[in-house]
Amino acid sequence: MSSSTSITTGTEREARNDALVREFVDTFEKQDAALLGSYFADDVVFENYGDPVVHGRADLVAMWAGVFRNFADVRFETLHQAVDGDVVIAEQVHGLALAGGSLAPIRNLAVYEIRDGKIAAWRDYTNPLEAKRLLGL
Repeated sequence: MSSSTSITTGTEREARNDALVREFVDTFEKQDAALLGSYFADDVVFENYGDPVVHGRADLVAMWAGVFRNFADVRFETLHQAVDGDVVIAEQVHGLALAGGSLAPIRNLAVYEIRDGKIAAWRDYTNPLEAKRLLGL
């Protein structure tokens, strides 16, 4: 589902980082936390605006396994993506649907830091009140 605009300065490393994040985002439709884990460095740090920080691949995989249990559908789409060295910034829409509900289009800005071909840091910025409203909570 990941598409649209990509801005890079043209280096091979930046092209690899751009492709890595796009592939990672496309993986969410499979709702397979272990598969997501293959993209993370062992010591990955995940910060989702308003939630506790998650440290380490195992804890992040466990967190996403919980998300996949709670949502009937999870689809992430990249609207725009920019790469500067090992930093990837992506404007995204996180499509989330509860059982029996429709897909809620939740806008998000994600920042990824890549190290040795893996996501070492990931920060998501979403308005949690708007997300709850869209999900009907």
